[in-house]
Amino acid sequence: MPFFRIFQKSSPVLQGALSGSFLLFSLSACGFQPLYNGQKQHEVSAKLRDVYVSSIPERFGQQVRLSLQQNLAGSGPEDPHGYTLNVYPGISSEAIGINQDNTSGRTRSIGTARWELLTISNNPVKLAEGNATTIDGYTVTYEQNIAQTLNDETVKGRIAKNLADEITQQLATWFNLHETDLAKQEADAIKAKEKATAANQIETTNKPERPRYLISGMVPEGGSGSAYQEAGPDGLPAMATGRTSYNPLDTSAINQLHNSEDIGTPSSSTTP
Repeated sequence: MPFFRIFQKSSPVLQGALSGSFLLFSLSACGFQPLYNGQKQHEVSAKLRDVYVSSIPERFGQQVRLSLQQNLAGSGPEDPHGYTLNVYPGISSEAIGINQDNTSGRTRSIGTARWELLTISNNPVKLAEGNATTIDGYTVTYEQNIAQTLNDETVKGRIAKNLADEITQQLATWFNLHETDLAKQEADAIKAKEKATAANQIETTNKPERPRYLISGMVPEGGSGSAYQEAGPDGLPAMATGRTSYNPLDTSAINQLHNSEDIGTPSSSTTP
């Protein structure tokens, strides 16, 4: 029996399932792949959980940040250590639907946000940046101040949520497209850290330990315990030789001594 006859005689539920399967098969044949799919979903979600959202001033900024934190953390705990997300949101309103008495019947609110993604390091590197925009509005209610205030606050909350959703989608897309580059950067960072640790261990191992001498007449820092002084390269502590530094090449103490005693050179005789 031809396929279209089976399709016609099947139930509406089965027809919907067959149609959806055929659509997904067609899209996959064209190279389409869902953003959150299997292993990709886990990797992208892990990257999003590793993004720290910087503080945003004002009430509207706090709403955007809270929505972003909820989107990025998902159902897991929020513990970001890999990236920093800086967001600069803004909102503007305009009157539309002008009546004959020059009053406005509706207010349109436009929300915008510029964001940038940086690495968490001593010298942060900007990885990506983008913009998000959303439009909302509400009907103006005159002589009802409480209702007007509630409408305004509700619209601001919706705009903050929509901006956060759009930024989250852009971040997920960026992480999905740059997964290979990020993995290479992380591997290079781990290798560099291991190399620095190994070099530090070698330097610590090869560095000779200087002897320490007990100084009975001094109070140690902190006011408890005993005071010790490390020996200089000649093996003697600074106080045993009168040096102010354990480095014997430091001539600052000698110069200071000469200046304090005002030592001068004898004048030459002019008598023939």
